[in-house]
Amino acid sequence: MTRLNKQGLTRRALLSRAVAAGALAVAGPGFIAAPDAAWAVEVTAIGEHEMATLLQMARDIYPHDRVGDRFYAVAVKSYDTAEQKQLVTEGIAALDAAARQAGFDTYLAAGWEDERVAILRSIEETPFFQTVRGGLVTGLYNQKDVWPIFGYEGESFSKGGYIDRGFDDIDWL
Repeated sequence: MTRLNKQGLTRRALLSRAVAAGALAVAGPGFIAAPDAAWAVEVTAIGEHEMATLLQMARDIYPHDRVGDRFYAVAVKSYDTAEQKQLVTEGIAALDAAARQAGFDTYLAAGWEDERVAILRSIEETPFFQTVRGGLVTGLYNQKDVWPIFGYEGESFSKGGYIDRGFDDIDWL
């Protein structure tokens, strides 16, 4: 049951609907909130649309259902700099233009992953796409909090190597 005030939906009801729908919400000027946890990312050099697009782009390039949006936000936060602003702004504009050619208002408006991936394929040779894709490899997978999700225990040299640490204990093969 949704509580209504005199003006319509309460702020809490609006946010809960956005969260239930799985949408990123602009929590205030320069902030984007996430549906999967209590976190937000502040943007300083680029806009909220650019950051939300980078987050979705990161999820579409390296999709992992068990990895929360907060890890993707950490991975793309490095593009929120004055040095990267032009690349990101022009790249997102080109991505949205490719989305319009595919029949969507923006890249974020494409509702299905397959549709977004097709749009990404149309720009995959651009410096923007290659920069973001390459940066995500380290930006996402070098986060120690992500490692347990994949079953990775970290480097082994300091712990005596893999031979005596169960390198052959994989039970899912």
